[in-house]
Amino acid sequence: MMDQPRFGVARDAVVTGGRPSSLEHAAAPRHDPRPGAGGRPRVAGRFLSVGDDKLYVRGVTYGTFLPAVAGDDGYDPTQVDEDFARMVAAGINAVRVYEVPPAWLLDAAERHGLWVSIDVPWEEHVAFLDRAEIARPIVQRTEERVRHVAGHPAILAFAVGNEIPSRIVRWHGAERVAEFVERLVSATRKADPDALVTYVNYPSTEYLRIRGVDFDAWNVYLERPADFERYAARLQNLSADRPVVISELGADSRRLGEAAQAGLVAAEVRAAFAAGSAGTFVFAWTDEWARGGTPVTDWDFGMTTRDRLPKPSLAALEAAYRDVPFPADTPWPSISVVLCSYNGARVIDRCLRGLAEQDYPDYDVIVVDDGSTDETATIASGYDVTLVRTPNQGLSAARNEGLARARAEIVAYIDDDAWPDRDWLRYLAWTFVTTDHAGVGGPNLPPPDDGRVAGLVALAPGGPLHVLRTDTEAEHIPGCNSSFRTEHLRAIGGYDPRFRTAGDDVDVCWRLHEQGWSVGFSPGAMVWHHRRPTIRGYLRQQRGYGFAEALLERKWPGRFNALGHVTWPGNLYGSGAGASPLASNSIYAGTWGTAPYQSIYERSSSWAAAPLMPEWWSAIVGLAALGLLRVSWAPLWLLWALAIAMAVASVLVAVAIAMDRLSETGRPMTSGDVITLTWLVLGQSLARLRGRIAGGLTPWRRRGIAGRIAPTVRTREVWSEDWQAMESRLRALEGQLVAAGVATQRGGGTERWDLEARTGSFGSVRVLGTVEEHGHGRQMVRWRMWPHVPAIMVAAALALLVLSARALLDDAVLAAFVLAALFAAVSGRIVMDTGTSMAVIDRAVAEPSR
Repeated sequence: MMDQPRFGVARDAVVTGGRPSSLEHAAAPRHDPRPGAGGRPRVAGRFLSVGDDKLYVRGVTYGTFLPAVAGDDGYDPTQVDEDFARMVAAGINAVRVYEVPPAWLLDAAERHGLWVSIDVPWEEHVAFLDRAEIARPIVQRTEERVRHVAGHPAILAFAVGNEIPSRIVRWHGAERVAEFVERLVSATRKADPDALVTYVNYPSTEYLRIRGVDFDAWNVYLERPADFERYAARLQNLSADRPVVISELGADSRRLGEAAQAGLVAAEVRAAFAAGSAGTFVFAWTDEWARGGTPVTDWDFGMTTRDRLPKPSLAALEAAYRDVPFPADTPWPSISVVLCSYNGARVIDRCLRGLAEQDYPDYDVIVVDDGSTDETATIASGYDVTLVRTPNQGLSAARNEGLARARAEIVAYIDDDAWPDRDWLRYLAWTFVTTDHAGVGGPNLPPPDDGRVAGLVALAPGGPLHVLRTDTEAEHIPGCNSSFRTEHLRAIGGYDPRFRTAGDDVDVCWRLHEQGWSVGFSPGAMVWHHRRPTIRGYLRQQRGYGFAEALLERKWPGRFNALGHVTWPGNLYGSGAGASPLASNSIYAGTWGTAPYQSIYERSSSWAAAPLMPEWWSAIVGLAALGLLRVSWAPLWLLWALAIAMAVASVLVAVAIAMDRLSETGRPMTSGDVITLTWLVLGQSLARLRGRIAGGLTPWRRRGIAGRIAPTVRTREVWSEDWQAMESRLRALEGQLVAAGVATQRGGGTERWDLEARTGSFGSVRVLGTVEEHGHGRQMVRWRMWPHVPAIMVAAALALLVLSARALLDDAVLAAFVLAALFAAVSGRIVMDTGTSMAVIDRAVAEPSR
């Protein structure tokens, strides 16, 4: 089916600069920002930072301890000072305490260069929402306790809750509990506006989503590193665009043994950072701890004994933290970074600075100036890059120019309006080193200071999002943050030049999958990516995406349904990717709420999303046009009423989506933001429709099929002397249909059919095959074929027929004639599409390919 493009070099390309081998860029050394040195911690995309320095949290938990006397907090100043000094010596830079500590402890932490994460405890274990006299004081006490230490430079963050028991959440309901925790978040921000705030969750309430927190914190105890690695990847995707901190992990040396504890802690710390986590807290610094005023003596989770003697786990943790985020002896592959730009002078300098600051030992940068008429080339020539200047050929051709000149094992792509995190290349390369993926991508996040409109565009649908098959494998990665094994990308012919502005990244991923290769996803491989700063620019982009969809549908008809939508085998990743707020969800809790991992399962929401599909607007226009016939037959004014009702439904759904996505941000919601985002949601579907129609992706499109309409064929029997498995025969049939220009789709795991063939949008044919074994390699191949007409087409035809008959009875001749003609057109297309599809299939199964 696929006509493979070949990458090449433009004959009139001009190449300047660069070195013949990998570049050793003077990247800034790794920083370990300490309290008081650069301000308070803040969120920087998927990570935390202090000033301009990234902060990897390398922590342990501390306490709680048994009070020496009644009312004492359990902390001994001398012991605290000794413990903090030994922590710093072991490479630890943060401690988590389970109550608001005295000011002197925070002073001691600052003195030693330790960050302190503070839990603000309350009555999480009781049904706190059943009585106002319990709930209201919790909020008040939280604000008072935070205010007591607010503004201290050693504070890393406040946690406003820790593992609310699943039974309590089940009792109150997840929404009520989440709303209450959000009240605690607001109270904490009121007391200390500059502090980071989180809630500590755990797998048994995985479904509990708290809005407005700065990062997601999770307590995870798993005794097999492989299980932990998989769950760490899942947590990254549950958090969407927020940083993830593993707030507790550890192992009991009393039960497992000290050697096993050391190995498990080190492996899980490494896995957490490799997955893209912003930090970890290992439970605990010492075996000495108490709960509810009683010492705990039957568990030994500490890195040191109760007498502060080091266990093997302390040395293992020190080694793991020394290697954050990756081991120093990793065999890093060489990488060629390709940056394509067309008139990108306004943004390209920031991208080039980000590339020059990469903390990676072996990479070079190739800038392809695709016929720019501004200062793009001049700006690029100021950096240590290979500059390639060509006439304007389009994005795919420009990317192929970079691919042709790539000398490294890996070729990575970034857009000129994006810039990478300092460790971008390390996270991409680590995934290549530890997997056999042919390609790897990562998140592209909107900069937080991009302006109001760009911030709202980032929440609107249609952005450059990943589509994930699993937590670590992608169906599609956007081109603005993508990388590939150079030999694999060259093996499929590079990028297809027909995709000049969009769609090229989807096509490349599909061709890699077609070869049996996989595409990976690394949440830590982060780039900042500007969203469109104007509404007009956003709608122009969406129109271009719609045109690219039409190009993709012509090349990959089997991946689109009858309405012309991609049937993605996965989930969208990132903010703004959620389902419609009108969709219903359910929580898997297990029998009697006992499941250790409790997740949200989203039910099908296609009906809720329908009012925003491009075809919905086509139906509105069609109904409004038919309504003009009311001059001939008055009852047709109802079609106008229906069109208006459908338009109102679109607006209401858009408003619901806008309010839902604005509330996810946790910031105050203004009427102006709601109105603007509502218009972006509505405009996106209209702009896509315009682009799709311009590209020929219309509901009445047909595949280029030659041949007469065949009569309905129910079964066919074909003798074969050549033994083949049924799966092979189905693949051969699929190949014949694709070669004939027919759109095909495979039946899923629940369908009672094997293949669906479609020559048009109004009808298709489904095929079921089986074989009878007759010995000596002889087989009887049986095929069953039957027409399939979408329910909406049947409903449309029946509605037109009924309206036409009624108009005729009322002597509305013009209306009856027009409606009858439309009925004939729809019915004729149904017969033609199903009949032509049947003819092609009948011919293919009668003359099997050898």
